[in-house]
Amino acid sequence: MSSTLIFRARMVRKIAFAGLSFLLTTAAVAQVTPASPTPVFPAPAPSPADTLASNQVGRDQEFATPSVVNQGPTKGIIFHYERMPRFGVTSTAKVENLPNYSADASKNARLIFKGYIPMLNHPHLKLILGVNYDREEFQFRNTPTTYEFYDNIEDKALKTLGAQLAVIRPVNTVNWYIFRVKGELSGDYTSSELNVKDYLRVSSEFLYGWKRSPEFSWGVGVQLGYTFGRFSPYPAILYNRTFNSHWGVEAIFPARVAVRYNVSPKSILTAGYTVDGFNYIIKLNNPLVRRLDNGQPEPGIKPLRTLELRETEVKFRGRWERELYDFIWLGVEGGYRYNYAFDAFDRTNKDRQKIIDSQFDWTPYASLEIFIVPTKGLLGLFGVGR
Repeated sequence: MSSTLIFRARMVRKIAFAGLSFLLTTAAVAQVTPASPTPVFPAPAPSPADTLASNQVGRDQEFATPSVVNQGPTKGIIFHYERMPRFGVTSTAKVENLPNYSADASKNARLIFKGYIPMLNHPHLKLILGVNYDREEFQFRNTPTTYEFYDNIEDKALKTLGAQLAVIRPVNTVNWYIFRVKGELSGDYTSSELNVKDYLRVSSEFLYGWKRSPEFSWGVGVQLGYTFGRFSPYPAILYNRTFNSHWGVEAIFPARVAVRYNVSPKSILTAGYTVDGFNYIIKLNNPLVRRLDNGQPEPGIKPLRTLELRETEVKFRGRWERELYDFIWLGVEGGYRYNYAFDAFDRTNKDRQKIIDSQFDWTPYASLEIFIVPTKGLLGLFGVGR
């Protein structure tokens, strides 16, 4: 064998040995010091529709949020009016000394005002203060109805005055959580007879979630409130997903689910359902005495001067939102309402006896809404997002 071939063979052995040594060394280092985890997805950029983060559009977002691209615009101020046509009402007494009754409600309307102020809008923390005023009215075709429960409802509008604080806390590029606490004064009170202790209702919710991509965010948690009539906890599953440039889903199950169709950046259609719960305190014009079968008052039971009205309804709805001018949007909604419960309970005695069980007929409804979107310029007036 020539000296040249011997030299080449030695060089090949040296190169092979060096390469093997490099691989073994790299493997050993990898076992001692794990490599940094690869991100699941690139840091998402906020949607142009996410107006609270409009000053960040086009930049990388360091922290995750529950919103996804192509969601509808954030609502800052909302004016909402809702109306149902005439429908039948049937009430069944659950105590011996009350009769059953049926009537037609000629009107059921709601006027709602809501306002949201972004107190803090940092990438790692968002605080939103909200206020609301709701007014629900009933009118019956023949008044007085001679049924005191209906006459009490007609005489006074059912009002809700509330305030809430929402905390949106992005943890990192994947995880986020939301905490909200809300206090409301609900009932037929007037300014001269308002007693905060009697009418106060408090609800809250907590959700923890994962931002899997700019198009998909989901979370789980618990809500405590009056959505299903009485105060109770129930699970909540958030699911926000955009499938393409037109279709998406926005849901907090079981309270509401909606399928979204983006006609354009300024026009959005949705269809789905919502579950709404209301809890009112009703003062009676005349005290109600609970009696036994023989007509005698129930022993140990105090006369009732107030009732707790628990209302739960499911709406199957379609909705259209359209930009009218820059920060002013219009919302038009319609569908059918199914009344699950409209029941009055004793709130004076500890047994919380159901006094009246009422049912509404299925009825169509329609609503009109004007809302203000907090654009970048409006946020600048509050010094938010700087």
